[in-house]
Amino acid sequence: MTKQLIRAAATTVLGLSLTAGFAAADVSNTGPSSHNTVTSTSSSSTHVKNNNNLSAHNSNYQTATSGKAGVYHNTTGGDATSGDASADNSFSATATVDNSAGAGSMSSSSSNAGDLGSIDTTGPNSYNKISSKVTNKVEVTNNNNLSVSNSNSQHVSSGNATVAGNTTGGSATSGDASASNSSSVDFNVTN
Repeated sequence: MTKQLIRAAATTVLGLSLTAGFAAADVSNTGPSSHNTVTSTSSSSTHVKNNNNLSAHNSNYQTATSGKAGVYHNTTGGDATSGDASADNSFSATATVDNSAGAGSMSSSSSNAGDLGSIDTTGPNSYNKISSKVTNKVEVTNNNNLSVSNSNSQHVSSGNATVAGNTTGGSATSGDASASNSSSVDFNVTN
């Protein structure tokens, strides 16, 4: 009689909490009117926060001036030629940010129930229950601030070429004047 009362009051409770999934729990041969519960609870929380601040700034100021050329007050004057004036600017910036590796860690940290186990041969009037609770929380915050500033100011002038006040004058030629600017910015952000 004592043995039956002990069996009737027997309760089997198994709590499973493992970091890499669950192991199976098997309950058997607990007798009549027993209370058998296999419970597993797992929770996983992942928070990823990426703050990307990319900035590129270029400021360019150029002045190019060729000198004056003059032939004045001669009996026979030669040629007056002014030289070339040129200005050139080139700006290039490349930035690559890859935060996608953080998303890969989220899938490896998630939990799943796996094999929960079994309850068998527990006798008549037994209460048998297998339950599992899996909670996964993933939060991703990406703040991307991209800024580009390019300022270019160019002043180019070719000098004066003058032939004046000569009995026989040569030719006057002014040189070329040119300005050039090139800008290239490439930002690549992967979250």
